[in-house]
Amino acid sequence: MIAPLAAREAFLEWLARERRASPETVEAYGRDVADLLGFLTQHQGGEPELAALRLADLRAFLAHRAAAGIGAASRARQLSALKTFLRFLVRRHGLDPLPLGGLTGPRRKPPVPRALTEEQARTATSDSAEDSPSMAARNQALFTLLYGCGLRISEALSLNMRDAPRAGVGLRVMGKGQKERVVPVLPAVEQAMAEWLRHRGPAGPDAPLFTGAKGGRLDPGVAQRALRDLRRATGLPEHTTPHALRHSFATHLLGGGADLRAIQELLGHASLSTTQRYTGVDQAGLLDTWRKAHPRAD
Repeated sequence: MIAPLAAREAFLEWLARERRASPETVEAYGRDVADLLGFLTQHQGGEPELAALRLADLRAFLAHRAAAGIGAASRARQLSALKTFLRFLVRRHGLDPLPLGGLTGPRRKPPVPRALTEEQARTATSDSAEDSPSMAARNQALFTLLYGCGLRISEALSLNMRDAPRAGVGLRVMGKGQKERVVPVLPAVEQAMAEWLRHRGPAGPDAPLFTGAKGGRLDPGVAQRALRDLRRATGLPEHTTPHALRHSFATHLLGGGADLRAIQELLGHASLSTTQRYTGVDQAGLLDTWRKAHPRAD
C-alpha cells in the first residue's frame, strides 16, 4: 500500500491532470487530505496506515472537526473530498473498499429566505410588470395573498373558486401533511382578489382560483417568473420570491409584537422550533418572550 504522503501527492496529481480540477480545488482537497492525515497521526499514535482505515476513524475525524468549531457546510464539503480521495486509493492503489455510503455528513440547515422591508413588500404586491391588465390583476392578487395571509405558493395555487378569500371570513388552507388551518383575510387581500375575479370571470366552485393564460391552473414556475420580472422592473432585491413574501408576513408580524405561537398557527408549522428558525428569532428573543409570558419568570 502506498505511503500516506505519497498517496496525497498522487491524488492531487490525478485531480489536476486527469480530472482537470481547478488549482483552487486541488489546493482545497490537498488541505482536506492533510487534515485527515494529521488527525490520523495523532489518533493512531504514528504514521497512519491507510490500509487499516475504518469508518470509525473517519467519524472520529469529523467529530474532531466539529469540536474545533468547523461549520457543518465546511465539514460536509471536506467529507466529500475525502470520499473522493479514498475511492481514488481503491481504484489506483489497492485500498480495500470502505462502505462509504453509510457515512453521512452533517446536515446542512436549509437557507431561510430574507424578509423584505415593508416598503418592498408593498411594491411587490401593488406594482406590475405585465402588459395585460388581466395578468397584472392576477399577479397582484396572488402576491397580496402570499404576503397578507402567509401562504406557501403551493397552498395558494391549490385554491379553488369556492375558496376565494373574503375579509371577515377565515380562509381555510390545506397545508403540509394535509393539515388544515384557518387564517384571517385582510381587506387588502379581498380587494386585490375582487379585481382579479372581475377579470377572470365566472366559473364553477371547483374551478381553479388562479389560472394561466390558457385557462388551466396556474403553474408555480409561471408565478415565480412573474415575480422575477417584477423584481427586475422595479429594482426589488434578488431575494424577492414567493416564499420571501410568506417569510415577510411572519417577520413583520413578529416585529409588530405578534406572539410566536400565533405565528406558528398562521404559518401551519408543526413545531415552534420551525417557526423560530423561519422567522429568524434568536435565543435572546425567545428568552425575552418567555420572561414576559411565564408566570414564574420574575
